[in-house]
Amino acid sequence: MVHSAYDSFQLLDNCPSKIEAVESYGSKLLLGCSDGSLRIYAPESSDSDRSPSAEQHAQELRKEAYVLERNLTGFAKKPILSMEVLESRELLLSLSESIAFHRLPNFETLAVITKAKGANVFSWDDRRGFLCFARQKRVCIFRHDGGRGFVEVKELGVPDVVKSMCWCGENICLGIRREYVILNATTGALSEVFTSGRLAPPLVVSLPSGELLLGKENIGVFVDQNGKLLPEGRICWSEAPAEVVIRKPYGIALLPRFVEVRSLRDPFPLIQTVVLRNVRHLRQSNNSVILALDNSVHGLFPVPIGAQIVQLTASGDFEEALSLCKLLPPEESNLRAAKEGSIHIRYAHYLFENGSYEEAMEHFLASQVDITYVLSLYPSIILPKTTIVTEPEKLGDISLDAAYLPRGSSGLSDDMETLPPPPLSESDAALESKKMSHNMLMALIKFLQKKRYSVIEKATAEGTEEVVLDAAGDNLISYNSSRFKKTNKGRGSVPVSSGAREMASLLDTALLQALLLTGQSSSALELLRVPNYCDLNICEEILRKGSNNVALLELYKCNSMHREALELLHQLVEESKSNPSEVTHKLKPEAIIEYLKALCNSDPMLVLEYSMLVLESCPTQTIELFLSGNIPADMVNSYLKQHSPSMQTTYLELMLAMNESAVSKNLQNEMVQIYLSEVLEWHADLSAQQKWDEKAFSPTRKKLLSALEGISGYNPEALLKRLPPDALYEERAILLGKMNQHELALSLYVHKLHVPESALSYCDRVYESTNHPSGKSTSNIYLSLLQIYLNPQRTTNSFEKRIMNLLSTQNTSIPKVSHMTSKSKAGRGSKKIAAIEGAEDTKVNLSSTDSSRSDGDLDEISEEGGSTIMLDEVLDLLSRRWDRINGAQALKLLPRETKLQNLRPFLGPLVRKSSEMYRNYSVVKSLRQSENLQVKDELYNQRKAAVKITGDSMCSLCHKKIGTSVFAVYPNGKTLVHFVCFRDSQSMKAVAKGSSLRKRI
Repeated sequence: MVHSAYDSFQLLDNCPSKIEAVESYGSKLLLGCSDGSLRIYAPESSDSDRSPSAEQHAQELRKEAYVLERNLTGFAKKPILSMEVLESRELLLSLSESIAFHRLPNFETLAVITKAKGANVFSWDDRRGFLCFARQKRVCIFRHDGGRGFVEVKELGVPDVVKSMCWCGENICLGIRREYVILNATTGALSEVFTSGRLAPPLVVSLPSGELLLGKENIGVFVDQNGKLLPEGRICWSEAPAEVVIRKPYGIALLPRFVEVRSLRDPFPLIQTVVLRNVRHLRQSNNSVILALDNSVHGLFPVPIGAQIVQLTASGDFEEALSLCKLLPPEESNLRAAKEGSIHIRYAHYLFENGSYEEAMEHFLASQVDITYVLSLYPSIILPKTTIVTEPEKLGDISLDAAYLPRGSSGLSDDMETLPPPPLSESDAALESKKMSHNMLMALIKFLQKKRYSVIEKATAEGTEEVVLDAAGDNLISYNSSRFKKTNKGRGSVPVSSGAREMASLLDTALLQALLLTGQSSSALELLRVPNYCDLNICEEILRKGSNNVALLELYKCNSMHREALELLHQLVEESKSNPSEVTHKLKPEAIIEYLKALCNSDPMLVLEYSMLVLESCPTQTIELFLSGNIPADMVNSYLKQHSPSMQTTYLELMLAMNESAVSKNLQNEMVQIYLSEVLEWHADLSAQQKWDEKAFSPTRKKLLSALEGISGYNPEALLKRLPPDALYEERAILLGKMNQHELALSLYVHKLHVPESALSYCDRVYESTNHPSGKSTSNIYLSLLQIYLNPQRTTNSFEKRIMNLLSTQNTSIPKVSHMTSKSKAGRGSKKIAAIEGAEDTKVNLSSTDSSRSDGDLDEISEEGGSTIMLDEVLDLLSRRWDRINGAQALKLLPRETKLQNLRPFLGPLVRKSSEMYRNYSVVKSLRQSENLQVKDELYNQRKAAVKITGDSMCSLCHKKIGTSVFAVYPNGKTLVHFVCFRDSQSMKAVAKGSSLRKRI
């Protein structure tokens, strides 16, 4: 886009001599003429104006007429071909017949390099003070020594005459013949770059960054200091330039018919054309570009950046205007930000109106404009009511100020104007409108997603700050009264005056609608699953109208509206069951369970309420939900008992299977009571039908027996009272065992159930359940079983009495089985067994069976009862559990007519074990006596230790010889000390210990 970047102004006219070279020094112009004279021109107002502003601009060219101040005739013998002012050294370098240096400002000749006679081009390296020039096919390098002289450094040969040259770091870029080469200033090695073309001579231009611009016909190629092409691209001039001046951000080229100004930003567009005929030289000054004609001089003065920005914005070249904003001085940072923001907004509107929606949103984003400003372009998006007031955009920053309007430039043209697009047919217009609508929304989505992070972060920080203030008690009455609250269930109370959260609500609400309108349901779900600020009422209405039930479910969930979410979920599950073909998203009852898992800790009652909806269809998963969710078991049991009694047992069973210790005793007792109730109902039904069998086991009865044996939290007394007197003997036996009524339990196994194996297993369990299985008290359980076998009638009669006593004594302690002690009066056999076992104590604890009576007494009782002794079971018990029964006491209980041959399975292993134990004890006794002797021997050896004192023996404390003094030896037997030294050291330790104790106190 063409605009006025420079104003052309004629500085002087009618120079008497033809101008061959031009340079500026401060505010003065230096003209090298064809007659060898140096004409010095100064501003016309320089003599009269002495104001501070004039002094400030004394070092810059002025935009006014120049007059001749001084004429140095005979400055050179031949025409001056080129000049350069070396400001850092206050020198003027001129090329004429040779190269000369003149001191400024008096122009006295400082040095003349005679070897440069015939030179046609030179280049100065101001950083190092190096001068290189070309003469014929030679390149010479000189170094300024800091005074009045120059020292030749090197002379190098080149293939042809040099047409253009320039320093590039440590090397020199040469334009020779029709190619460019890089000359190594140290070694003289040449490396080719590329050809320069056939029509235009080589042109080497140095860039401010140290890189080079090389001319090839009408193209300028950017290369680095080693001649490698740069990725910036190529600048194309209208014609092949004779000279080029780089003045950022523009490049000015001298073309045959005019001067061309192009931007240095890719794609290097044409900026301005200055039509001047016969321009011979371009020269850059400190604030402008000098154009030298044959007899006149013009200056290109840059238009202020602000005015250029106004021009570019007014003409619609927003990209170039934004690039110029970066050139505003740092002290105008606020102005720069305002201008950039305004240009971005205008550019965004321009792009939006022309259908470039994504690019438009990028510029809206760069302008830092409020979201509400952009959302106003989308009337179809429904937004929540807000108290945010959008400030009017300040677009006056780029108004067409009269002071910045472009000057009447002769180079301005209208070539860059764009033509309007061709009209569309009706069908094409409808299709384009539909496509644009989708593209508009996609661009809005990207814009909102890029803004979202910062907006949500501010909203979160604002909410955190409010929570902290509330917790600290800083909620002042005036503060609360000045804010109106809106209730948003799940997110708590949000103040309407909360700017950040209101902005977040606007953003998320608009983003959700845009995602739904573009068919991005999955992205909408992702938005609702993360922390968001979507307006509940608006989004709920939109989702219901669009039947986006899954998204609506997530909306309820993120707002903690769990009851509404569960109602919707249940509705969807029912619809999936009734019309599976018409439902898009098929949901199973397991979906409700998955939703409830997250609520177990926060709202267990809601979990229990809605778990009833799926309890029958998914019983296992529902109960696992209760277990995994750590819902109090008592609460779940109470709720199930009231609303689903059939599932109560299943729940308790799973609870016990997972962790019995986690189930309270009340729940264990309740589960057993449930089992017992079912078994009693089953027993009543069978008894009424005369089909009851004590050995029949239903699944529930098996569970009851397993529970009675496996758990310990129930109340056996209460359960025992519920049992019928003539049935369920196995249950009764287990309960009696829990009450430590072992004799009664064994009587049931033997006389009611007739299962001696069960009685033996019962004894084994009791024996193994104690901490000391070898104790005498635990062996009594087998003796009790022996007595039951030996006196069946008496135990049967006492059983019914004691059962009645247990049932009649409620809430009282159960009487323990009385034990009696008796002295043994057995014969020789019993004495022998007692001796074998080493039984010193003949006191035996027996249950209330008159164990003090003799065998004759037992026989009399047996005869009175008229019952048969279960001798086979007795002998079997003795042979199988001989190692757990006290042999002496067992023999006392046996009838007198018992044959010794029948007792061999019992006495044989018992005698062998006793003999083996006797031998083992004898060996252990011998080993201990031997060990005792060894210890005594070692003690005697230790007491016989001797210490040898010689004349060289030293005290380890004072390091003096022991001599004949009293000494002491440390326990290691090697450390010797004087006794006095030892006593003193012990006393010092005692004093130190006492002082440390006092300090602690």
